[in-house]
Amino acid sequence: MTVSKKVYFLADAHLGSISHTNTIDAERKLCRWLDAVKQDASEIYLLGDIFDYWFEYKHVVPKGFTRLLGKLAEVTDAGVEVHFFIGNHDIWLTDYLAKECGMILHFGPLTTDIQGKRFFMAHGDGLGDESRLFHLLRKIFHNKFLRKCFSAIHPRWTIPLAHAWSNSSRENGGVQEYLGEEREYLIRFAKEYLTAAPDINYFVFGHRHILLDLSIAEQSRVVMLGDWITFFSYAVFDGKTMRLEQFEGTTSTY
Repeated sequence: MTVSKKVYFLADAHLGSISHTNTIDAERKLCRWLDAVKQDASEIYLLGDIFDYWFEYKHVVPKGFTRLLGKLAEVTDAGVEVHFFIGNHDIWLTDYLAKECGMILHFGPLTTDIQGKRFFMAHGDGLGDESRLFHLLRKIFHNKFLRKCFSAIHPRWTIPLAHAWSNSSRENGGVQEYLGEEREYLIRFAKEYLTAAPDINYFVFGHRHILLDLSIAEQSRVVMLGDWITFFSYAVFDGKTMRLEQFEGTTSTY
């Protein structure tokens, strides 16, 4: 009997963050999830901020994450396509994850067809957010010259600095609860984008750390993936329906 293949989506694991009670346990749980979904997955989309901080030097990458990197290589070796999107915490990729783990890297939004449906996928940072400070910081972090300057500083200084910045952002209200349909900038972005591209069936985002499946038009929905900190959530598409689920706990369809 032929097993129907599914497509999985997950974002915002923030491995290495103090937000986790135990980041190694969160990593092990993510590896168990990969073991579970690889059985019937055709593709897996990791939509950003899988690591709380990631910076690739020419010959050095951050220590840790050994279980996850090995598991991702195992999954791609088995023939499952794994797509890895940069987020706003793991921006600074080059080619290590592609070469060593076999993943397909995405440095911006992706529009693609999956089993007859049109998807727009992105981490979500910078889309519709009107904060001038956020856009200024985003330009700084994405600047190639400044990245080169940053790479000249020894990791013993840059890694603690990056984690301190991340933790400070969280402590100062970096993650907000659902603001409502009219105030959520990713929903506003999707509605505006839909006027120019009405064929999009699913907008799939991370970044906001909320679980949401919202209809914005007769054939179009916005799906926000939650996170791997509080919800341990993901989405699965079987060709007909898109569901939000939670791993090793309460499973809900939204």
